[in-house]
Amino acid sequence: MVLSERQLWNKTTSDVRFYISSLSSDAELFMKSIRSHWGIENTLHWSLDVTFSEDKSRIRKDNAPENFALLRKLALNLLNQEKSTKDSNKMKRYRAAMDNDYLVKILKTSATKSDI
Repeated sequence: MVLSERQLWNKTTSDVRFYISSLSSDAELFMKSIRSHWGIENTLHWSLDVTFSEDKSRIRKDNAPENFALLRKLALNLLNQEKSTKDSNKMKRYRAAMDNDYLVKILKTSATKSDI
């Protein structure tokens, strides 16, 4: 069980989370594992929201939300692998939409790395 508190300005919220784990009962290791997991989750969510405005998505019917989430994560991975420019992922996405040669470059970079 993990009890977490969060303070934002004058408001404090508490949350209790329960975990099942095969880790030893070392509280320090357990805390690091949980923080690591949530750090990855929060970073991914933030990247998806900034790059694809995921929070504004109105896709809600049937399997479409899961399908589009998968496509967004795939596209984000492709954008992250493209290292020829230091542009943000949002800018890379825009550039790929405007320039078919750049889009092909992103797709080829991915194909080349997966062949290794």
